Amino acid sequence: MTGSALRGRLSRSFRGLALGLAAAMAVAAPVQAGDGFELLRHNMVEQQVRQRGVTQPEVLAAMEQVPRHLFVPESLRPEAYTDQPLVLGQGRTVYQPYVVALMTQLLDLKHGDKVLEVGTGSGYHAAVLSRIAREVYSIEIVEPVANQASKRLSVLGYHNVEVRWGDGYRGWPDKAPFDAILLSAAPPQIPRPLLDQLKVGGKMVAPVGGFFQDLLVITKTADGLEKRTVIPVRLSPMKGKAQDGSK
Repeated sequence: MTGSALRGRLSRSFRGLALGLAAAMAVAAPVQAGDGFELLRHNMVEQQVRQRGVTQPEVLAAMEQVPRHLFVPESLRPEAYTDQPLVLGQGRTVYQPYVVALMTQLLDLKHGDKVLEVGTGSGYHAAVLSRIAREVYSIEIVEPVANQASKRLSVLGYHNVEVRWGDGYRGWPDKAPFDAILLSAAPPQIPRPLLDQLKVGGKMVAPVGGFFQDLLVITKTADGLEKRTVIPVRLSPMKGKAQDGSK
């Protein structure tokens, strides 16, 4: 075999190997490689998240994988990786990256976990959760917002997230119990049905209060509930039945 023929065969072999690896990576996770925002996303994780004490490798990886700019309108994409919440309208807010990462870390998720999220919004936090947990069920009280988030998550390849339109006060009994529950909106007090749907040993992370709120971690034990206050926060109020303060 001539040198040129050997080089041609080796070139074809390497091209085939590269294509195979690329296809495998595409199936493995809906990561937006080459989207032009990789450096901004990396800097966001390093400067806004890791340096503030969020260090769980799974959380850092999820924050770096999920394309935050695709969960906001095109006009806001230049601000997608800045250290601030973004108000999207229709009751939707994409929280500050640090807040998303902190709440996710506090859930202490395992890869086999089933998670309930109350307050889907744009779907960004559900996407982050889905990179760690096995299944994510998210409830959104505004129907058009729920429909948009469901479509967006499906198009982007987050197929282990299911979105439902409804009042999150009652949770999702058909899918309970959950290993973890995240409230992306703040009730005056935790709805009892949500606590009932949390597994023993599971954790709930929730902002609780009115104008002044505390971010709580609630762990369900065989003997009851253990509550820990993390930081004061100011997040969107939980709408629906939770607004009347009912237990």
